[in-house]
Amino acid sequence: MASTAFRLRRIAAIAAASSAATITFTVSSSRNDRGTTVGPEILAKVSDANAVVPPRRAQMSALSGSTAEKPLDVLVIGGGATGCGVALDAATRGLRVGVVEMEDFASGTSSRSTKLIHGGVRYLEKAVFNVDYGQLKLVFHALKERKQLIDNAPHLCHSLPCMTPCFGWFEVVYYWAGLKLYDLVAGARLLHLSRYYSAQQSIELFPTLTRMGNDRSLKGTVVYYDGQMNDSRLNVGLACTAALAGASVLNHAEVVSLLKDEADGRIIGARIHDNLSGEEFDTYAKVVVNAAGPFCDFVRKLADKAAPPMISPSSGVHIVLPDYYSPEGMGLIVPKTKDGRVVFMLPWLGRTLAGTTDSNTAITMLPEPHEDEIQFILDALTDYLCIKVRRTDVLSAWSGIRPLAIDPRAKNTESISRDHVVCEDFPGLVTITGGKWTTYRSMAEDAVDAAIKAGNLKANECMTHNLILTGGHGWDPSNFTVIAQQYVRMKKTSDGRVVPGVMDTAVAKHLSQAYGTLAERVASIAQNEGLGKRLAHGYPFLEAEVAYCARYEYCEAATDFIARRCRLAFLDTDAASQALPRVIEILAAEHNWDKSRKNDEFKKAKEFLETFKSSKNAQFHDGKHE
Repeated sequence: MASTAFRLRRIAAIAAASSAATITFTVSSSRNDRGTTVGPEILAKVSDANAVVPPRRAQMSALSGSTAEKPLDVLVIGGGATGCGVALDAATRGLRVGVVEMEDFASGTSSRSTKLIHGGVRYLEKAVFNVDYGQLKLVFHALKERKQLIDNAPHLCHSLPCMTPCFGWFEVVYYWAGLKLYDLVAGARLLHLSRYYSAQQSIELFPTLTRMGNDRSLKGTVVYYDGQMNDSRLNVGLACTAALAGASVLNHAEVVSLLKDEADGRIIGARIHDNLSGEEFDTYAKVVVNAAGPFCDFVRKLADKAAPPMISPSSGVHIVLPDYYSPEGMGLIVPKTKDGRVVFMLPWLGRTLAGTTDSNTAITMLPEPHEDEIQFILDALTDYLCIKVRRTDVLSAWSGIRPLAIDPRAKNTESISRDHVVCEDFPGLVTITGGKWTTYRSMAEDAVDAAIKAGNLKANECMTHNLILTGGHGWDPSNFTVIAQQYVRMKKTSDGRVVPGVMDTAVAKHLSQAYGTLAERVASIAQNEGLGKRLAHGYPFLEAEVAYCARYEYCEAATDFIARRCRLAFLDTDAASQALPRVIEILAAEHNWDKSRKNDEFKKAKEFLETFKSSKNAQFHDGKHE
């Protein structure tokens, strides 16, 4: 009991200190709270429901048209959350910006996240027990950005209650106090207050939760709130918003070398290979921003082969289970498994998302989850659920690489940061890495500030704090009713006839939440072009979305659609495989593909889906699985 009292006293002390710290930290980090607003011209373009992004060919022309005499202000390498965030930030400040991505927007870490927008409960616990004000500042910062991200993309983000089960009265008091502190730190940016539920109330809210865990009876749960997002669609929204704001965005374009000034060795641009057409061209820029995530060291080595590493890659594995594993609108957080790791189970897009692991890994383009990592997640869930947790229920499993950062300027390189690092360790090349999805906007702000300094650029103050992404202006959760009432789904039958179908609630909600106020564009295609059929049984994704994404969202490959424009590969690998031929057929019509290109797309997509370890393509190598 002495240990219990000590812990509770420490929580109380840090809570008292945090009320004063909130004021100090908010003032020091609120550069965007000074009333800076987005310029009317940019705001008009971004908020216009009829605005259309420039075609890919025009974007490539803008990049290749830059010269040493008339360079871009900023060239961004990497089209993940951070890279597209940097492009949007720089463009809204009035800078000439280009961003290139060797695969597709969000093709790496940014589409393989936990889908949580969070302040970091674990960091808060470390701040309390290590008396670490630096960790506390990280939580303040992330909670501020959490609320802003939800406000800036309301159709793609929402708050989510998360349940923490307690099998002892000390756990009840401990987690209740800790999560109340989490509420206190959030302050005015609080989503909803946390609260305690009795064991009976908890079972009613989460029917699959067990009453007995490790021979201990459930004493209750503490429910707190964080945010949840559709990560890759949010990333695509960033890219399209940046394009509307004037940035030249180009996916499937790889940097093969960096251009240097012969006089002083300064980085002045990059040689870019278009992976679709095979063309190569030079793009000149006053500053190059390296936002390549796990691959940022590869870019730095283009500047200097002897560059010390900045990245310590970590593998995070997630699995998707049927919807009956978790109730709609309630997540489950297991704060400490048998080996001390955190595991969660969250409702996501009509299915259940569970994870995650955290282990050292090698950097690769298509990371694959190991069977023992999948089994670890299943075993951890077994201790907290009253239903059998089966490997055969895994609809999809994937791995993502977290780019944990090592600051090359730090004297102690053994210290790996969960925060982000910005540095200019080569003249003209600013690197931004580390951090997490929740803080992408402020990471981008820091990177652009560094680029402005590095290139002596003239620019406005950051304007992204209150910039609503395309599709979010005027969006309301009830918008789906307009689609359901005013549109029908015209579907082509096997014999070529076009017949009307109902724009049912599931489809209408999906379109509204995926495309925001632009959903009516998709509904119009479904109605007017006979593309109203579902792509896969049991899922709300429509054929019309393939055409829409090809025209308005830079969807250039089959994997772009099945993995990132819609989330079918992540939700159900087998359903994605079944939908693939029709997806390729529609994309071929939109992009004028020949038979050879269609065959190539099919082969690449199949290889891609093989890396998602559903129960049908699992690697049962250890004899434990049935």
